[in-house]
Amino acid sequence: MITLRKVVLQRGGKRLLDGVDLAIAPRQKIGVTGANGTGKSSLLALLRGELHPDSGDVELQPGLRMAHVAQETPACDAGALEYVLDGDRELRRIERALEQAHRDDAAPEHTADAGRQAQSPGDAERLAHLHAEYEQHGGYTARARGAQILHGLGFRKTDLERPVARFSGGWRMRLNLGQALLGPSDVLLLDEPTNHLDLDAVYWLEDWLRRYPGTVLLISHDREFLDATVGAICHLDGRGLKLYQGNYSAFERQRAAQLAAQQATYDKQQRRIAHLKSFVERFRATATKARQAQSRLKMLARMEVVAAAQVATPFTFGFREPLPAADLLIELEHARAGYGAHVVLQDVDLALTAGARVGLLGANGAGKSTLVKLLAGDLAPLAGQRAPGKGLAIGYFAQHQLEQLRPEESALQHLIRLDRAVASGVPGSAAREQDLRDFLGGFDFRGDAVHAPVGRFSGGEKARLTLALLIWRRPNLLLLDEPTNHLDLDMREALTLALQEYEGAIVLVSHDRHLLRATTDTLLLVAGGAVRPFDGDLDDYREWLAQRRREQAPAEAGPGDDRSAAPSRREQRRLEAEARTRRAARRRPLELELSAVEQELALLAAEKRRLESLLADPNLYLAENRARLKTCLADQARVKQRLESAEERWLRLQSDLEGL
Repeated sequence: MITLRKVVLQRGGKRLLDGVDLAIAPRQKIGVTGANGTGKSSLLALLRGELHPDSGDVELQPGLRMAHVAQETPACDAGALEYVLDGDRELRRIERALEQAHRDDAAPEHTADAGRQAQSPGDAERLAHLHAEYEQHGGYTARARGAQILHGLGFRKTDLERPVARFSGGWRMRLNLGQALLGPSDVLLLDEPTNHLDLDAVYWLEDWLRRYPGTVLLISHDREFLDATVGAICHLDGRGLKLYQGNYSAFERQRAAQLAAQQATYDKQQRRIAHLKSFVERFRATATKARQAQSRLKMLARMEVVAAAQVATPFTFGFREPLPAADLLIELEHARAGYGAHVVLQDVDLALTAGARVGLLGANGAGKSTLVKLLAGDLAPLAGQRAPGKGLAIGYFAQHQLEQLRPEESALQHLIRLDRAVASGVPGSAAREQDLRDFLGGFDFRGDAVHAPVGRFSGGEKARLTLALLIWRRPNLLLLDEPTNHLDLDMREALTLALQEYEGAIVLVSHDRHLLRATTDTLLLVAGGAVRPFDGDLDDYREWLAQRRREQAPAEAGPGDDRSAAPSRREQRRLEAEARTRRAARRRPLELELSAVEQELALLAAEKRRLESLLADPNLYLAENRARLKTCLADQARVKQRLESAEERWLRLQSDLEGL
């Protein structure tokens, strides 16, 4: 379907891809991973035809329909639903043709006159053909499908006719995502689609992608999202790429094993190189050994050097010890919160104590960010009380704070100014510049990067700097509102580990389930204007959401949608049975192949034990058994290679079966 052959891609002075090969099969769902700057987005642009390879070939199947999420949204007056329907260009073409045909039919020359027919047979045939084409394309259900997609992405029924220009940037990106999902496509290219979604919409998108019948290439830094949606990982590293079978967790296991094997081979080779160099140094000047020393020098020159495994993350930071405070950090009593006459939360009672670790659940617009602003003191309660405890020091992270950085200043200047403000009134407490540079290094601001103006930073770099400034304040209460947007997998993992070690209290809003699971132990549900404990974990929350969607589906249906647009229970059972049959049909050959591989592994393991038993016999090493020893060693190497190959096939098959 899609083939890359010896592709070289260069952007500016940086080579991103160097002679890479890749074959993508129909209906394959692939996660694209790699450090920032390795060329993930450029790879997708290459497939879209927006970039062209410097050498090599990119071959696409003729007639391939490719969809992607636009990065810009015009501030137009079209309603949200109509804007999403614009994503189906063929639908709009048929609609325009139908409108033109109806206009032609209503024109004066088509009016019955002097015994002439009101409509010619050709016109009637053309109109009938267009209506059939419209029905075949799904035109009569398009608005219902568009409304369902928008509902899944978090839009309410009242939003469907709302002009695009009245939505914020994040909601416009959801509209662009809706366009990409609605239009018919064979390949779907998604670059960080969850960045502007809440957890509710992430769950919905996961289910949608699992049902999508085409090929998916997905860039994401959300490991649980990747685990739930893809069956292979395309990893970009060192100007190359490699395809791993299985989801992200399977990729991590395979890559860890490969890196461990590479490091073991590297260590072994380094010992051999050291031994050869030692021999050369000792005997280079000795006449009787000079020829042997020259032979070893040639051996060193011919040796293909194995690189050391690169597993270190560029991010190594931890939270400083929190400032001392009372056990009760902050308390809300019968608090009402909102904006002017618009009340978002009612009668909120919440007490946060030292060490509390709270995750907030709820749809966008339910009031999670409002609650965080209320706790932070950025929003005064409309009624009730907000009572901070003695010594309370809040560290507040929100996306709007990224824009409050001074674009003309560097990361180091920001930290120096903050450190002086924190140390004011305490002579001698200001940190040395080298200490500040070392601290910024943990966030991957090293060397000249600490002097670069913030205005040139990417979203991820601004987020890292904002986190660094927050941590330097030594807060005893962290309020984190979607802190992982724009952060790559390495930085997310570093933040997760740092938060696990953090001794203060945490209130976290995030659609990153890995972060929520690893750093919080209490969940609060924000819904219906109330804040209440949620009795369960994130899996229970997913079930709660599914039940809620089923209950709300009729009320939230879009214009032109009715109960007949949804499948009947009998139809639903038929579809589910067909899905089970398809899964069984796909599982059967994999299970047969897995059984054959397991039998092969058993035979190879027995053969390996037999050879090891032979090689353990001291008599085998006698001079008269030299030929037999050579045969045994060759057999052992052959069996070892076949075992490794069979184990790799077994892992791949297991991953494929788990994906089904």
